[in-house]
Amino acid sequence: MSHSVKISRKQGISFLVLVILSITLTLTIYLHTNDSRQFKDLTEELFYSELSDNTLSLHYTLAFPEDYGIDEPARLPFYDLGPDNGEEDIRSMLDRLSRISPEHLNDEDAYAYELLTRYLNLRLEGTAYPYYSDPLSPSSGMQSGLPILLADYTFRSAKDVEDYLHILDQTDTYFDGLIQYEKAKSENRLFMSDASAGKIIEQCCSIMDKDDLSSGTHFLHTTFEERLDAMRQEDLITEEQKSQWMAENDRLLTTVMAPAYENVADAFTVLQGSGSNDMGLCYFPEGRAYYEYLLASTTGSSRSIAEIKTLLFNDFQQNMTAMSDLFYHYPELAVISSDETAPFPFTSPEEMLDDLKERMTDDFPAFPVSEEISFNTSYTIKRVSPSMEDYCSPAYYLTPPIDDMSNNIIYINHKNSPDALTLYTTLAHEGYPGHLYQTVYSQLYMNQKETSCIRYLLHYGGYVEGWALYVENLSYEYAQSLVRDKSPITAAWYEACRLNRNIQLCLYSLLDIAIHYEGATPAKVQAILRELGITDEETVAAIYEYIVEEPVTYLKYYLGFMEFTLLRDAAQNVWGEDFSLQRFHRFVLETGPSDFQGLQSRLTS
Repeated sequence: MSHSVKISRKQGISFLVLVILSITLTLTIYLHTNDSRQFKDLTEELFYSELSDNTLSLHYTLAFPEDYGIDEPARLPFYDLGPDNGEEDIRSMLDRLSRISPEHLNDEDAYAYELLTRYLNLRLEGTAYPYYSDPLSPSSGMQSGLPILLADYTFRSAKDVEDYLHILDQTDTYFDGLIQYEKAKSENRLFMSDASAGKIIEQCCSIMDKDDLSSGTHFLHTTFEERLDAMRQEDLITEEQKSQWMAENDRLLTTVMAPAYENVADAFTVLQGSGSNDMGLCYFPEGRAYYEYLLASTTGSSRSIAEIKTLLFNDFQQNMTAMSDLFYHYPELAVISSDETAPFPFTSPEEMLDDLKERMTDDFPAFPVSEEISFNTSYTIKRVSPSMEDYCSPAYYLTPPIDDMSNNIIYINHKNSPDALTLYTTLAHEGYPGHLYQTVYSQLYMNQKETSCIRYLLHYGGYVEGWALYVENLSYEYAQSLVRDKSPITAAWYEACRLNRNIQLCLYSLLDIAIHYEGATPAKVQAILRELGITDEETVAAIYEYIVEEPVTYLKYYLGFMEFTLLRDAAQNVWGEDFSLQRFHRFVLETGPSDFQGLQSRLTS
């Protein structure tokens, strides 16, 4: 006997709506889950492949790579462009990204997707200029960078020591790759000037000084022994292991690394004279286009060169006007010297950093930690090895691994001992609230938010150095507050120092564009500087040479700084009465390293 159920038209429609809603919901969940999984797979693949091929990068990114599933033998990359300069791999990544809908990702992944897409597109643009970069430039090349990274290679386990020694054993093949690249640059008439090549030759001879190596006093001897001593004190290694490794380090430094540097010096001696241009990039065939690419990829700014020039010119005039007004109100500044100002209240770097940490609390948020998360950060102030002083910046901060941010190192270069104000503002730039604070804060926040691992590989020079110069400017105000009550003229002197530094950096940024994009000759630069009172020929020549050798470096700092001040102005307009410095700084830090287009879109979204 059969039974039938009658369904009314209204019931039928309701049932159909429920079915459609169920299908839609299922499809939506599937699309979101599928796209999220694809994005996670793609970014993890890129993260692992980038780090697995370079143990130095891996070690400075992850303290414990095994926790991330990375357990590769120690290796240095071989500098080989390949037939397509990596273009095919980048296009493949972009194609896979295009199949993922950012609307189906959570907010953090959607922002990472946006940044990665622009980052890869810029890298794709850069593949058109395979022989324009300078991995062995006089001021920032790997001939000086590699020893610094080796000297601070942290030993947490016996494997770290063994990896370190394996890296030393590969320095010959690593530099062989760089030599082949420089030869290819020469064949394409893109090799550096004779003067720059001469600096590389001199550096290779002095960095791996034969007397220091033979006496065992080279800084790669002493720093290695210091790290082993620390491990021995903690019973992480035996005395026998220490002795074996010390002997192996000595052998590799003298039989592998020193000859590798000799090979670089010999190669550059042969290549000297093959350079076709000792002026700006625009004198190379595709130099102007390469400069536009380099400017965007290094600073993270999407502004046109014309717009950047206008910003710089206006800023230069405003600072000059501010300096003129300051001298009008304090005419004694024209005759006073730093020796005649009030003594700075602090003398040691530790005292200065403690003061900066205290003074910044009203303007900057505390580290993002909770009761469930205990975190203590420490720092060590170290002196740059005397043998490296000529090739290092006045100070620098070593970025810690993302999974071990407790121990931080700031290096001070004592070649030209800074005065107290300069040391104070330099420590603000490198420490609090500069690189150290920004790095630790952003990484802590992103770790807690489980941000996509790819964010740790996307480097934005304008964000990093722009932030440091931005807070350095604030630190001049902190310094003024230290002395204003007792000595107003000293506070005015500090403000004059701040304005002078900005004027100088702004001027050099304008000269960077003039030299590399507009073709300013040494004579033209000399005439510009003469009008501003800079007449010493050696000084003028040094300024010109540095800008030629390090294109966009000044803009990385100063344009980055200006982008942050413009972003702060935009935040004031968007938030109105709810604006505060602390809120703005929290926004920047919690957004994390980004290009400025990304920061602007996050601010207004």
